[in-house]
Amino acid sequence: MNGDEFRVFGQDGTGGYAAFWLVRPGRELAQQPVVFLGSEGETGVVARDMGAFLWLLADSFGPWEAATSDEPEPDWAPQVNRDLAAIAERFAPGHRASAAAIIAQTTGEFPDFDDTIMKLCR
Repeated sequence: MNGDEFRVFGQDGTGGYAAFWLVRPGRELAQQPVVFLGSEGETGVVARDMGAFLWLLADSFGPWEAATSDEPEPDWAPQVNRDLAAIAERFAPGHRASAAAIIAQTTGEFPDFDDTIMKLCR
């Protein structure tokens, strides 16, 4: 593994990257898990695929919020974003789930992601 398994598609306000992790051979890009590679070393698989990621965004969770247990501000609370929910409904109607469910499912499927990233850093 040398890092070629990642396709960065976004950057958040903290400087971290959202990327597809190409770990499912033969599957399309949108069917690969979405990961967060933070600017301060935070890592995590945040959604099992693009459809789940759209619902995560609709629930007001970005990659950083999904990958960390820290809240960005003391008074921050997730709220459904109707515009993003409409996009998720259009492009991923079969993936509808709460952010908590998406994060739990993904964490269970890829429990060793942090170790994978640490191996790349050695």
